[in-house]
Amino acid sequence: MTKVIAIANQKGGVGKTTTAINLASSLAILEKKVLLIDADPQANATSGSGFDLKNIKTSIYECLIDDVNPKNIILKTNNENLDLLPSHIDLVGAEIEMLDRPNREGLMKMLIEKVKNDYDFILIDSSPSLGLLTVNALTAADSVIIPVQSEYYALEGLGKLLNTIKIIQTRLNPNLQIEGFLITMYDARTNLSNQVVDEVKKHFESMVFDTIIQRNIKLAEAPSHGLSIIEHDATSKGAVNYLNLAREILQKNGLTDISNENRIIE
Repeated sequence: MTKVIAIANQKGGVGKTTTAINLASSLAILEKKVLLIDADPQANATSGSGFDLKNIKTSIYECLIDDVNPKNIILKTNNENLDLLPSHIDLVGAEIEMLDRPNREGLMKMLIEKVKNDYDFILIDSSPSLGLLTVNALTAADSVIIPVQSEYYALEGLGKLLNTIKIIQTRLNPNLQIEGFLITMYDARTNLSNQVVDEVKKHFESMVFDTIIQRNIKLAEAPSHGLSIIEHDATSKGAVNYLNLAREILQKNGLTDISNENRIIE
């Protein structure tokens, strides 16, 4: 059964797209068939997956606005188990064009239904806002991963996101769950990072992933090469972190026989 996971946080710079690309790649490495949907007008998940935006002529925009079948525009990546539904700057106007459409909050869900049976996981990289595109992503998703950077003001704005999720659960998608809060940009050398981790765990307890994404130069470099961290440097901390996250998600969803003590790679 396909699991659709949105990755959302209205704050920019929290590692949302980094998580989308590298979690998708990690799940694919672990032999799951994965579709990454770039639902952000900035199209960073598209360029970060190795595609030149100048060559993207048809994108998720046409799927949402012109009802183009996503099967006709899905791109194959270097990983045989990972496909991409690309984005384009045109998507910036989609929210206005969607306003007068019937079932405007459910357009992405309808799109995903056309390809759902082809994948084990579908990950949606949503835009850094709480607008109609993000609402569409959350309406289409089974669960949501919320990246939280381990920096000052980390919890700022989370209340609005959680309120939006609650409204969507009430009105549009009663089955939406929080897959987990993911600590990103963690630096063990600083007291601040440790304080943020403690604060997030205090607020959200078991909803926080055991896996923490550490601040890592290789992780920052990878998008500029159009590569996931595993392709860029499979031995780096970032690669190990995201593989651990993928393994944790598989275990959480009952899709692996890995025991607790063997789940984390040192």
